[in-house]
Amino acid sequence: MSLSLSENSSTPAQGLQLPPLSLYVHVPWCVRKCPYCDFNSHKADGVIPEELYVEALLQDLISELPAVQGRELQSIFIGGGTPSLLSPDAYQTLFDGMRQHLRFADDIEITMEANPGTFEQERFNGFRKTGINRLSIGVQSFHDSCLQELGRIHSGGEAIKAVAMARAAGFDNINLDLMHGLPGQDEAMAMADLQQAIELKPDHLSWYQLTIEPNTVFWSKPPTLPEDETLWSIQEEGQKLLAEHGLQQYEISAYSRTGRQSRHNLNYWQFGDFIGIGAGAHGKVTDLKRGVIYRNWKTRQPTAYLEAGKLIKEKPFQAGVRELETDELPLEFMMNALRLNQGIEAHLYSERTGLELSDIQFAISKLKSQELLADDNRRIQPTERGSLFLNELLEHFCS
Repeated sequence: MSLSLSENSSTPAQGLQLPPLSLYVHVPWCVRKCPYCDFNSHKADGVIPEELYVEALLQDLISELPAVQGRELQSIFIGGGTPSLLSPDAYQTLFDGMRQHLRFADDIEITMEANPGTFEQERFNGFRKTGINRLSIGVQSFHDSCLQELGRIHSGGEAIKAVAMARAAGFDNINLDLMHGLPGQDEAMAMADLQQAIELKPDHLSWYQLTIEPNTVFWSKPPTLPEDETLWSIQEEGQKLLAEHGLQQYEISAYSRTGRQSRHNLNYWQFGDFIGIGAGAHGKVTDLKRGVIYRNWKTRQPTAYLEAGKLIKEKPFQAGVRELETDELPLEFMMNALRLNQGIEAHLYSERTGLELSDIQFAISKLKSQELLADDNRRIQPTERGSLFLNELLEHFCS
């Protein structure tokens, strides 16, 4: 237990304000489950019941409307699974239904994850016409041998073609998901992957190391991964290469061109609110009237989720809900905010937790003296050293 926090923390609510609101939509189906994936994804056997699923999503959204509290949506992120397995018509119906209940910001960012398989590429034009204006393409690697090890169903060539087709469809805001530290990958291969990604001129790059998560095939049958020394070298050289080509790191694994940071993810990291709809989706909401912040999550299994809409109860799709305790909030806030290289404006701590900044001032001062936080009273920002020892830094905000 850390002794860094004040023993007499404030009760949330006094300074609490409503943060920006985002929406997460989960599509749980994939063509095949990848051995490293721990997300709520399920192999699609036969035809996906997309009409029924969209109907359920809209029912789910209606049950969440009290959480909106008069706000307009700043961003929508459609993740999975493989969201590009649903048709453009399905998304048009979904967005039309959403607009009957919610106000979209004029400059709303709507992101959809897509895989580079040929089947999805043919739909890019249709996706763009629905209002989806940001595409996140799951490349992972351009080496076919690495893709095979990862259980991916596309080739490196198809990934390159997918980006070209997305541009041709009118997408001017594209993220590429790229991993390193893969089975059978050496430093030269990792850097070649990164160079190829750079040559495709993405607006944003999510570049991160493969980690082995519980409840995955890789967890039960671990592959041989590169040594730590190789991983460190890849990280160092990769960051230099990205910076040289105008992709600036703004979060632990996120790099972007100027003005192209993911607005949806920034809202997560700045402790904003988000509603989650879909099988297994999670949400985080500030209830201003009650002065509490809560997290909730939805039924995970697609079949059970589709059946939930028939239940006669207030929130039929909700599998669980939990109010965050006062002593949890400092760590909850910092786990998100300190992922950002620039940190967060100090006043947002009180506005988004309802707690006084003075409650954690001892911890902040101590971390500044250790050069883990920047010496700036207007921001709570990790130093370069602090970002390297983030877990150690966060321990100071545990109750």
